[in-house]
Amino acid sequence: MRYLLFTLLFAALSTLLFAGFLLAFLFLPPLRERETVEVKVERGEPLSAIVHRLKAHGVISNEKLFSFWARLWGLDKRIHWGLYRFEMPLPPRQVLNQMLLGKGVFHRITVPEGLTVKEIADLLAKGAIADKDRFLSEAAGAELLSLVGLEGKGVEGYLFPNTYYFTPFVSERDILIAMVEQFRETFNPRLKEQTREIGLSLHEAVTLASLIEKETGIEAERPLVSAVFHNRLKGKIPLQSDPTVIYGLKRFSGSLTRKDLQSRSPYNTYRIPGLPPGPICNPGLSSLKAALYPAQVPYLYFVSKNDGSHLFSASLGEHNRAVKIYQGGKQRRP
Repeated sequence: MRYLLFTLLFAALSTLLFAGFLLAFLFLPPLRERETVEVKVERGEPLSAIVHRLKAHGVISNEKLFSFWARLWGLDKRIHWGLYRFEMPLPPRQVLNQMLLGKGVFHRITVPEGLTVKEIADLLAKGAIADKDRFLSEAAGAELLSLVGLEGKGVEGYLFPNTYYFTPFVSERDILIAMVEQFRETFNPRLKEQTREIGLSLHEAVTLASLIEKETGIEAERPLVSAVFHNRLKGKIPLQSDPTVIYGLKRFSGSLTRKDLQSRSPYNTYRIPGLPPGPICNPGLSSLKAALYPAQVPYLYFVSKNDGSHLFSASLGEHNRAVKIYQGGKQRRP
């Protein structure tokens, strides 16, 4: 009986000592000089490799205790990949918290609405986040298009405008995947259902939204521009959208010419009926919604008022008078 009690007492004391040792390890910073240490965690990397690198860089002093604590609470599967900057000395528990919360080193980039894939590549290159040529090569690659489910379509239109946080070593492919995934998350089931209800495919809806995005920067006008395009599509009237013509040109001087409007490009909506073959930019949520919820108005025309806004008309006569007032009779747009 005494032996059993002694064994139980010894086990209890050992457990308390181990627990105290573990807590001291986790919550007390190691004795070392102040310095900044950067550690890179790869996507899908096992805990053992991460812990070994932390030990090699002097961030933690004991691999086994750190791994034991992480696995004990199921935290080993919740560590985010990225580049981490640790201001040492730092308690191991705080090191683990930083990786669980994904508080790594990130580059912030805001991609505005209406940029093309090429313009996004320029923006990322200017921010030293991606290589322009590699980005464009990946964007056009069959492997990536298959990976994101856009075979035969291309990524134009599906790189959702947003503010992104990328690690310094993020690949061009990962950037593209993140932007397409953001589009799919934003284009929710309700919007998909509305797309079906108005008789458009997803690709047609995104294409129409890209035209709306390029035609006006005024949010309140987007449902009106959408109505003009919907009404023209129903009436089998050419859309006559200048931005589509510009998108299809190999070179654009800054002013559309008569020759440009006669180009054989599949994006020349002065010549082709219906929508162009694909999006001409990457639209934001406002333009996507406008494409799916056009205003219930009879407009078939609009003309720029030279202040960023437009005047909308239901008849050719009204439109011609508006053109004469605002464009001196030279405007050739819808």
